[in-house]
Amino acid sequence: MRSAPTILHLDMDAFFASAEQASKPSLRGKAVIVGGLGPRGVVATCSYEARVFGVHSAMPMAQARRLAPNAAYLVPRFAFYRAISEQVMGLLKELSPLVEPLSLDEAFVDLEAGGAAWDDASARLAGAKLRADIRAVTGLTGSVGLAASKMLAKIASEQAKPDGLVVIEPGTERALLGPMPVRTLPGVGPATGDHLRRVGIHTVEEIAEAGEDELVRLLGKAHGHALYAMALAHDERPVVAERETKSVSVEDTYDIDIHDRVRVGTEVQRLADRCVRRLRSAGLSGRTIVLKVRRYDFSTLTRSETLRGPTDDPAVVREAAARLLDSVDTTGGVRLLGVGVSGLADYTQEDLFAQAAGEQEDSGVAEDADDLPAEAPVVPVERRWASGLDVTHAEFGHGWVQGSGVGRVTVRFETPDSEPGRVRTFRVDDPELEPAEPLPLVRGPFAEA
Repeated sequence: MRSAPTILHLDMDAFFASAEQASKPSLRGKAVIVGGLGPRGVVATCSYEARVFGVHSAMPMAQARRLAPNAAYLVPRFAFYRAISEQVMGLLKELSPLVEPLSLDEAFVDLEAGGAAWDDASARLAGAKLRADIRAVTGLTGSVGLAASKMLAKIASEQAKPDGLVVIEPGTERALLGPMPVRTLPGVGPATGDHLRRVGIHTVEEIAEAGEDELVRLLGKAHGHALYAMALAHDERPVVAERETKSVSVEDTYDIDIHDRVRVGTEVQRLADRCVRRLRSAGLSGRTIVLKVRRYDFSTLTRSETLRGPTDDPAVVREAAARLLDSVDTTGGVRLLGVGVSGLADYTQEDLFAQAAGEQEDSGVAEDADDLPAEAPVVPVERRWASGLDVTHAEFGHGWVQGSGVGRVTVRFETPDSEPGRVRTFRVDDPELEPAEPLPLVRGPFAEA
């Protein structure tokens, strides 16, 4: 354990929902819920105003709608959140070379490794400056915890929410942890928590009093030793700057079970292509193709196939995924499908040859297109406008979709730095209405930070 609180944990406040409120002036101060909007969707994040009604992350969206029927329900804009996250992570890397991202909105920082802090006072200054810089660059708020270990820094940031800073001074850890519930400690989930409560252990102090031998008897050697150490505030885990990517995958959950085997196959092919695009964008290839199928009864099956060498060829991944699907019974219906690639490596020469061959195939198809028999004209698919997505109109400018249905789409025209805007309704096929890229939350000198 360190002698100074030089490990920082940052957790952005209600990140997705706060980003939406900052982007949409009419939603500021109101209940906002971000997640899958279909019958089987779940809440990704909700604003603090929505939490008053009992809504929380990972709650079924249907339940959230019952609790907060008048909230704004929006689909996630992950590219937008990722861009903001990159700004925040850039600020963290200015503090130290040791930054360990946990997600888009959460990270540990070793302030001592970067010379940004060496004692209580300098740690407080670094944390306060970081919060101010995040607000200036992104317009959002983050909560900061500072302590001598990762476990305690994360606990401190949770206590700091929302928009605060908490420092746990070395020497005070045991007194702070003692009365806290057992679920406070990392690795104590619902099952472990229930098991401990059944034997009369409710607080962290009671875990320490039970003793290491008793915890090992109750939970097993590895878990018992680790939990006892954490109850004594012992946590020597270092901040790790790089986390190796172990796999790349994509998956979709369907509002209505898919029963048609041809449709299932088509979905798997589409997911395989998406997975390869993500693989290539990361400059990776992989040897093992994984198929995930969740059936109508919630049973989840995974099948995998390991190739002779790494690939990023979409045709190879599609073919492997199709072979894996052949071994799965989907008769009763499918509610979720996923395709992944693991056993990752950097591009290999063979991968590049495969990619070049694929591009050549594609160009050949294009060259021979005139020789194909005439087909019936393609009927354009009706455009779908999901709630929360950005649009632009030739006359009214930038806005976002409030809702759509029955051939109509409702748009509120406003920008991050405008007043709450007016609402207008259009046909879904209005030629003057187009999808748009999100606007930056902060304009001026900080927008490029």
